[in-house]
Amino acid sequence: MIRLPGMGAARVAELVAAAPAWPDGWLARLSPAAASMLRLWLDHPARSPLSREIEADLAWLAESDQRQLLHPGHPAWPALLNQIGDPPPVLWALGDLDALQPPGLAIVGSRRPTREGLINAAAFGRELAGCSWSVVSGMALGVDGAAQQAALEAGGRSVAVLGCGVDVIYPPRHARLYHQLIECGGLILSEHLPGTRARAGYFPRRNRIVTGLALGVLVVEAAEKSGSLVSARLAVEQNREVFVLPGSIHNTQARGCLDLIRQGAVLVRQIDDIFAELKQWEASRQPVAGVPSASAESGDPLLRWLNDSPSPLDALVSLTGLAVPECQRRLLELELEGLVAQAPGGWVRLPTNAMTC
Repeated sequence: MIRLPGMGAARVAELVAAAPAWPDGWLARLSPAAASMLRLWLDHPARSPLSREIEADLAWLAESDQRQLLHPGHPAWPALLNQIGDPPPVLWALGDLDALQPPGLAIVGSRRPTREGLINAAAFGRELAGCSWSVVSGMALGVDGAAQQAALEAGGRSVAVLGCGVDVIYPPRHARLYHQLIECGGLILSEHLPGTRARAGYFPRRNRIVTGLALGVLVVEAAEKSGSLVSARLAVEQNREVFVLPGSIHNTQARGCLDLIRQGAVLVRQIDDIFAELKQWEASRQPVAGVPSASAESGDPLLRWLNDSPSPLDALVSLTGLAVPECQRRLLELELEGLVAQAPGGWVRLPTNAMTC
């Protein structure tokens, strides 16, 4: 149906929800152009251009076992999507469908986050991976991508929902993350046909799938007017939990988060705050053997005190209780691991950028 003229994902979903009789009920509800094309395909499939398009879709799916077309009734169809008001009629999938098996948390936030925002997004992504949870997001620049990449680098799962076809890399700057999702056990989903280019109008509807696939949404950084706040509103409408990292009152990228907290969202300081609210899913929180989690890092006496603001050596010695030589040695080790760096005024914590499976 989505191949018919004027039949985007939203229109198809609307008709599916109405459940008209096939084919007469559908023909009666379609536009004249769409009805004419469908009638030609039903009566004379060999003469219909729709047949060629359907054959091209089937050929695309047959090229790889990593390509799937999910629909209600498919064994891998996410049951959580049946709970939302306007589920997608189908989902094109590229990657590993097993990424849909673990419980998921959506992580969203600013496309222009502070360094601290990137660090926090990556930390929670690694933590969820270490607990056998999946990170769901939209592969956007900033917070979304940082959380998803960190989850994959920690050996975990991540699901990306795109506002374009699954074979279109958007944003182009996330080409590495796109390929990492496919190669490292992640999954890319879209309700749009392969080859569909990104459009501004697709992203708000994409967000309903991101939140719909997850048990809750964590907002890391968000300005007063941002797509992340749209995701938070969608999560509330879908009866999902909304979690928010607080930020400084002087940080414009945190003002949306502070507003959400005032409206009743759950203030989060660490991963345990999330699981405290999702108590019925506590049993699914299983450590992954051999996978370091963010909780292990946060237990490091130095990393606990490092963030976006430079901390001088003497302050770190005082805060951690380490001797100066031990503090210097550990900082060097962390620097070699790519977790910290020297900056004017002291040491700062860095987000993880390495690409591994």
